[in-house]
Amino acid sequence: MTNPANPPNVPARGGPGLPQVRRLVTEIPGPRSRALAARRSAAVARGVGETLPVYVHAAGGGVVVDVDGNSLIDFGSGIAVVSVGNAADGVVEAVREQVGRFTHTCFMITPYEGYVAVCEALNRLTPGDHDKRTALFNSGAEAVENAVKIARSATGRSAIVVFEHAYHGRTNLTLAMTAKSTPYKAGFGPFAPEVYRVPLAYPYRWPTGREHCGEQAAARVIELVRDEIGAGEVAAMVIEPILGEGGFIVPGRGFLPRLAEFCADAGILFVADEIQTGFARTGQMFACEDEGVVPDLITTAKGIAGGMPLAAVTGRAEIMDAPQVGGLGGTYGGNPAACAAALAAIGFIESADLPARARGIGELALPRLRALA
Repeated sequence: MTNPANPPNVPARGGPGLPQVRRLVTEIPGPRSRALAARRSAAVARGVGETLPVYVHAAGGGVVVDVDGNSLIDFGSGIAVVSVGNAADGVVEAVREQVGRFTHTCFMITPYEGYVAVCEALNRLTPGDHDKRTALFNSGAEAVENAVKIARSATGRSAIVVFEHAYHGRTNLTLAMTAKSTPYKAGFGPFAPEVYRVPLAYPYRWPTGREHCGEQAAARVIELVRDEIGAGEVAAMVIEPILGEGGFIVPGRGFLPRLAEFCADAGILFVADEIQTGFARTGQMFACEDEGVVPDLITTAKGIAGGMPLAAVTGRAEIMDAPQVGGLGGTYGGNPAACAAALAAIGFIESADLPARARGIGELALPRLRALA
């Protein structure tokens, strides 16, 4: 019996060497994918969803090859993760070299240079020339949770302001911060308290049209924070500079800068959730740079490490240093193999100038998309 994990007539490994072509050799899903789907239904919890019922055997560049030998264009990128290409040579080599030396010590027990080097890179790359500090975690939701912890510790306040259409994660606190009920929140409450939702500057749906959307929405948010929540109670305002799961919404121009200005005046920390938009995906290294916004804290994950699990919170030194020693961390946060992958991925993003590459794709695609609209 053929093992579906080692099918014939498919590449032995992924990476940039895979032919960058779309090629169908079976129906979708093919027989080996269907066999694996049967095993999945008997072994994997029903709540773990899927988008495309093919089982990947190899991936590289912009394609994935399934266990039946079909080569498919990879528009998913692991939910915006493998920005440098799947199994990129530099990332693979860095991980291989690191795991050959050691796989884990826990940075809080016995530290290592890779963790420090990733923090140095994020302090350098994130917006603003102020003194910064960084802490590393495993996932985007962990980064958001820790940003909230840090903000509450630094300000002595408890309330968190989030936005319509937001997505911040699947843990209890980040579900409270996430807007969409189904499938994320339904049946999982009660959720963490002291989270308040306010309107988003959604140009396509703003009642008076897109021209004044940014300024009008910002004025409404500021009014709600002052009058209904109490600005003096708010530790942080958390927003995705471009919303992802909520519908890929670019807020109206001027919305983010005006809110950042208000937060600075009110002693509220402005937190940019750049977990999906960070690392060259929007034509800038970080999306908030488009309007010159410098957040107090910025959360990153996804594109940071070429597919290895890593996340971070970076921010102003005095804010990041507010929690007590031992108040931040985790067993696997900043795993050495993930740190090695991040340094390789960041090096490639910079050397290949992937922000410029993203701008080039935008210049090609946007005129055609606007014509379709």
